[in-house]
Amino acid sequence: MGQAGFPLSRSAPVLKRAALWLVFLAPFFYLTYGGANWLASRRAHVPNIAFTWESAIPFLAWTIIPYWSINLFYGLCLLINTTPRDVDMLARRYLTIQIIAIVCFIAFPLEATFVRPATSGLPGFMFAVLGGFDKPFNQAPSLHVALLVVIWDHLRCRLPRQARLLWHVWCFLIGASVLTTWQHHVMDIPTGILLGLFAAWLFPRDAASPLANFTLNGDQKSRRLGICYLACAVVFLVLAALCISLTAAALLLLWPAVALAIVAVGYFGAGPQIFQKRADGRAALASRWLLAPYRLGATINVWLWTRKMPASVVIADGVHLGRFPRRDEADRFATVIDMTGEFQRPSGTLARWCSFPALDLTGLDKIQARAAADVIEAARHQGPVLVCCALGFQRSACVIVSWLVGSRRCENPVEALQLIERAGRRVYLPAETIHAATEGVP
Repeated sequence: MGQAGFPLSRSAPVLKRAALWLVFLAPFFYLTYGGANWLASRRAHVPNIAFTWESAIPFLAWTIIPYWSINLFYGLCLLINTTPRDVDMLARRYLTIQIIAIVCFIAFPLEATFVRPATSGLPGFMFAVLGGFDKPFNQAPSLHVALLVVIWDHLRCRLPRQARLLWHVWCFLIGASVLTTWQHHVMDIPTGILLGLFAAWLFPRDAASPLANFTLNGDQKSRRLGICYLACAVVFLVLAALCISLTAAALLLLWPAVALAIVAVGYFGAGPQIFQKRADGRAALASRWLLAPYRLGATINVWLWTRKMPASVVIADGVHLGRFPRRDEADRFATVIDMTGEFQRPSGTLARWCSFPALDLTGLDKIQARAAADVIEAARHQGPVLVCCALGFQRSACVIVSWLVGSRRCENPVEALQLIERAGRRVYLPAETIHAATEGVP
């Protein structure tokens, strides 16, 4: 069935694959989870990270029901697939979450300090069963919340449209229940969300892993940029470690640390695939949220560099060069040719969007530059065209140069650069970048 339906596949390969994964994942989950608890219990002192106001969070015994329901969805989601690949994708997300969470629980165990009141009836029974194997040590990141992220993501596009609101509400109850059952402290939630987003990013639904084709980059500039981003990630990680004794909120610094580390991996060899950006300019949900701190920094950088400059300038024949546009700016054009990897097309824009993702401050290869230039020549007959990157200084300018030379509007790259400068746009294109982008242009 399509996305409008509920694709509970009964094909033998899917069911067999799901059953095999469950046979492995179920004991692996309980053995590693219990083992981490046991190791923490043998320590003389296990710290606690919490805000003082958390004592005001109410205990709601009935929320143990949504809390427990994630166990049902854990197994059910493996069955709700149409291909063995879908099963493998979800199982790898589960496994990634489990391994990273257990490593954190062993290396940095934390203890919950809640003392639950006595409960009876069905909630009392469920709390008793939970207490039989769940000790108060496996806290941040919340394994419950991390699994919830990927389970919510797995079903949200597979459920019938009429059932999605109910699904979102139920998932909210599951997420809130980790607090109202007094199982976790507040900062366990964002760290759990971060882990869940990472697993969803690492194994995307409709594409290969962004690390699948990783090859160490031989370009020295890219390596230097990767080292810079990695150093920034380490700084945030160190700040989190130093400030955690002052406030539990220091754990939020792990978010930019992870985002910058991923960007560093992109420069080291994974390439723009880290952004999981499609040809229509949209990016995967996990990528949007996981890399949000980097995108925020990139947005601020665009404003600082271009706040006193026009958003775009006309180069020739209805083709414009500029920075990444806002929605109202994009709607002035029939086509936007977007060379960024880090930005997503503005929501609601009416312009036709053609994305050629590239990392910032790196040169375009001739195939990518030529493909974008060909789109310019074809699109300009349908109306004005904007060629953009973050600032409009390098990636987009490189494509404009390739288009000007390839379409014989300019005899050579030097003449093309002079035309761009006369149009009022300053660009920064190293000679090697221009040569690489225009090599072989007739």
